[in-house]
Amino acid sequence: MKILVTGGSGYIGSVTTRRLIAAGHKVAIFDNLERGHRETIPQGVALHVGDLRDAAAIRAAMAAEKPDAVMHFAAYALVGESMRQPELYFENNVGGGINLLAAMRECDVHRIVFSSSCATYGEPGTELISEETPQRPTNPYGESKLIFETMLRWHRQLHGLSAIALRYFNACGAEGELGEDHRVPCETHLIPLVLQVGLGQAPCAKIFGDDYATPDGTCIRDYVHVSDLADAHLKAIESGAEGAVNLGTGRGFSVREVVESARRVTGLPIPAEVTPRRGGDPDRLVAKVGRAAEVLGWKAAFTEIDAIVESAWKWHLAHPHGYGA
Repeated sequence: MKILVTGGSGYIGSVTTRRLIAAGHKVAIFDNLERGHRETIPQGVALHVGDLRDAAAIRAAMAAEKPDAVMHFAAYALVGESMRQPELYFENNVGGGINLLAAMRECDVHRIVFSSSCATYGEPGTELISEETPQRPTNPYGESKLIFETMLRWHRQLHGLSAIALRYFNACGAEGELGEDHRVPCETHLIPLVLQVGLGQAPCAKIFGDDYATPDGTCIRDYVHVSDLADAHLKAIESGAEGAVNLGTGRGFSVREVVESARRVTGLPIPAEVTPRRGGDPDRLVAKVGRAAEVLGWKAAFTEIDAIVESAWKWHLAHPHGYGA
C-alpha cells in the first residue's frame, strides 16, 4: 500500500514508518517538524513539511501522494500542557483532524489508522480497562482524542470511512537508532526523565504525588514498548480492522517501580524526591488486551519493565542530548 503518515518524524511515527517500509509499503510523511526530528526520516521517503491546521497544506499533500491509507500520529500529547493550554489541544488535535478528514474525502482516501490514547478513559475505576470501559477524559488531551474518535465514527457512518483507533497506554523504550526525544516544549515522560538523572543531566527524579490510591501511593501505568506499538500499527493497516483496540501489556508498574528498575539497569543510585501532584493524572491505567489479540493477532513482546528501561537507557547513552546533538 501507499501510506501517508502524519507526524512521521515523531517518536512513535518514526518507528512505525520504518516498520511499514520493511514490510514493503510505500510511505510519505506529512509533518511540521515542530516536535519531531528530521533526522528520523529515512532516505528516499517523501516529506511534506506542513501543518494540519493549514487546510490547504494537507490537501495539497494528499492530492500529490494519492495514498491508499493514512496513519495519523500528528497530535500534541502532553497531559500537563493540555491542562495549561487547552486551546492548543483543541486547535491542533481537533481542528487539524477536521482538515485531515476533509482532505481525505476530497482525495477519495477511505482508510485511516488513528493513534489514540488511554487518556480517553479518564479515571476508569477498574483494575483493567477494556474497550467497553466508559470514556470520561480528565484532561483536554484525552478529550481531544475522544472528539476525533467521535468524528471517525460519524465519518464511517456518513461517508463510509474505514477507521481504527488504537488506544495505547504509556509508550516507552527505543528501537535501534530511534528513541524518545521530547525537548519541545520539554520532556515530561517518566522513563526519559529518570534516565536523565543517570546521565547526570538532572539532580534527582521527581515523583509527582505519593498519595494516590495504589499500593505504594504512586501512579500505576501500563508501559508498552514503541516496537510493539509499531507492530500493532502494521497489523492494523494490513488487516483492515475497524473500531477501537487497546494496546498495552496488561501489566502495570508504579512510578516507584520504574525508578527502581532504572537503578537496576543503570547500576546508579538515581535519587528521587516526591513533589506535588500534576493535574489530570489518574491513579491507575492498565489495559485489558484481549481484543488486540482477537482483532489484530497482536500481543506485546516487551512485558518486563527492566527490558523496556534497558532499551531506552542504551539509546540515551548513545544520544545523551537527543537527535542532532
